[in-house]
Amino acid sequence: MSDTKTGGFPLFNLKIPRMRTLHFTWVAFFITFLVWFNHAPMLGAIGDSLGLDASQIKTLLILNVALTIPARVIVGMLTDRFGPRIVYSGLLIVCAIPCFAFALASTFTQAAIARFFMGLIGAGFVVGIRMVSEWFPANEMGTAEGIYGGWGNFGSAAAAFSLPTLALIFGGDNGWRWAIGFTGMISFVYGFIYYRSVTDTPKGGTYYRPKTSGAMEVTSKGDFFFLIIMKVPMYLALALLAWKLSPAGVSLLTQGWVYVAYAALFLLFLYEIGQVWKVNKSVFEREVPENQRYAFKQVAVLNVLYFATFGSELAVVSMLPLFFAETFGLSVVAAGLIASSYAFMNLVSRPGGGWLSDRFGRKSVLLILTAGLALGYFTMSLIDSSWPLWLAVVAAMACSFFVQSGEGAVFAVVPLIKRRLTGQIAGMTGAYGNVGAVVYLTVFSLVSASSFFLLIAATAVLGFVALLFMQEPEGHMYEVGEDGEAVKIAVT
Repeated sequence: MSDTKTGGFPLFNLKIPRMRTLHFTWVAFFITFLVWFNHAPMLGAIGDSLGLDASQIKTLLILNVALTIPARVIVGMLTDRFGPRIVYSGLLIVCAIPCFAFALASTFTQAAIARFFMGLIGAGFVVGIRMVSEWFPANEMGTAEGIYGGWGNFGSAAAAFSLPTLALIFGGDNGWRWAIGFTGMISFVYGFIYYRSVTDTPKGGTYYRPKTSGAMEVTSKGDFFFLIIMKVPMYLALALLAWKLSPAGVSLLTQGWVYVAYAALFLLFLYEIGQVWKVNKSVFEREVPENQRYAFKQVAVLNVLYFATFGSELAVVSMLPLFFAETFGLSVVAAGLIASSYAFMNLVSRPGGGWLSDRFGRKSVLLILTAGLALGYFTMSLIDSSWPLWLAVVAAMACSFFVQSGEGAVFAVVPLIKRRLTGQIAGMTGAYGNVGAVVYLTVFSLVSASSFFLLIAATAVLGFVALLFMQEPEGHMYEVGEDGEAVKIAVT
């Protein structure tokens, strides 16, 4: 990687290949978030057009993040196996289809199915994590991953402040359809642009692939069982979604189909245990050499932290326009613009979290940011109509700083655990963010906004406790080269 010796962090020097790759990749992520949350700022108009009640609108929010739970795990595996270039390009192209389907929906059922499959595009995040990790040295990794994640996440803010206006320009009751369809076209076209513009590694670089595919590798007997335990919350979140769609919820599924969904999830869980065994049974036959091991507890801690950080961001970005509109009596456009302030902070917060981690230590920075996260959501739980609007906006932006900086700090650690598993680790950690979103949005559909924010604050406290068990990443890792020998890779 010949260009990594350049002094400083020359972000806008597009003559440097790694910077050019970073920009192409964050734009891809930006588009995934633009498409993924293109409905949030126009929920009122969508609800009126399709004749939806409040419960059905909240169900769309949950469906939007549900499929991303398994998708991030699967896409992470595909990325490690086939490389981020082809996977990211294909994802952008394929996901234009459900986007167009949602724009054309005329009933709640059609909109719900389209929104469910739109969750697939949320898996794009993990692809870029692997791409960036291939192009940047460890002393720039947190900053680069933070820029990728932060500028990409800004897509939800861009949707909030631009799409309602775009819908008004198109005019009429169908303005929202044109605005959403337009984002699908952007995704479709950029998929081809991305494929033509990037490579998986710098010239002459080696792309390390997992020794096997089908499940994440672990390196000890204890971690084998730990991995299985950490799979359980993902299936419980999907079961929670099935319950929400049952007659006890919005009645999108009959009780019989709900039982079928429960059975399918159980069988899928058993199948995944089988895959974990198939990939990792060797750890029961012989010990993995010490220099090739990694501690799965590192992944588990990051999962819990991302549950609280990114999970809460997905949930809050989905409900905040509606919250501001109902709390302060704002129009759809005004509420969307104001609510975008929460996601707007991504431009500086997530890169800032990565930068702080690069310079002051991964664990200590995460501890500070997680404590701020808990305090921030506790403050938001106090917001009501008696607050001045400007103060509510300041509270939301302050809270979002800790949320998004925490996300940046989490993914400053992910690529430093095991290089060849980066996609899978990012996939599992990212999936936990969506588990958090499903849990939080389900709670939001049942309780007040104040209780919703308090729940997030409580889970942030649990994340703080889990973080005490995390180890600071070492200065190097070992990977298995093409010749089967262990290769020492510096990470600091």
